[in-house]
Amino acid sequence: MNGASETLEKSMARRVVSVRPSPLDPRQAHLRFGAITLDAALGRGAISAFKREGDGATPLGDLEVIAGFRKGDSLVYAPSAVSLRRVGRKDGWCDAPAHAAYNRPVRLPFRASHETLLRTDDLYDLVLVLDWNIRSRRRNKGSAIFLHVAKPGYQPTEGCIALKRRDLIRLLPYLRKGTVFRVSRN
Repeated sequence: MNGASETLEKSMARRVVSVRPSPLDPRQAHLRFGAITLDAALGRGAISAFKREGDGATPLGDLEVIAGFRKGDSLVYAPSAVSLRRVGRKDGWCDAPAHAAYNRPVRLPFRASHETLLRTDDLYDLVLVLDWNIRSRRRNKGSAIFLHVAKPGYQPTEGCIALKRRDLIRLLPYLRKGTVFRVSRN
């Protein structure tokens, strides 16, 4: 077995995706999974160890894949080991820290502050939900940290990690629930 194959197999066995900021722009990153290296967008607030709701930062640390969804009418075929639930016009995500449904999926219409998951652009065509402040939820620590499709030119996100569509489709078959995106500063 050659070195690149061994590295990919080791990464797949432990399922860790390394996310490191670009030396040219801290709002962009390089993802590494075995022998695969991809460019990505990060939050407009770069990487933060002190993530707060609305700061636009990508949280520093281990973000585990816990779920996935896709646009309900998307014709994109993407083999995925994570079940991608179809979202429609009534699907949202609460980002109101004082609400009991904070950092949880919600049904629309919804009175508190929220994000609509069915977008008119293609950013949420394919999404993996990363466990940031979900399993051990705390008010104001940030919500809705996803892996999703990037804007052209890797424009910054609101805190998510975003890849070109083709790169996300390429990576999806290797990712499972429990895969960790390890966001570091170096």
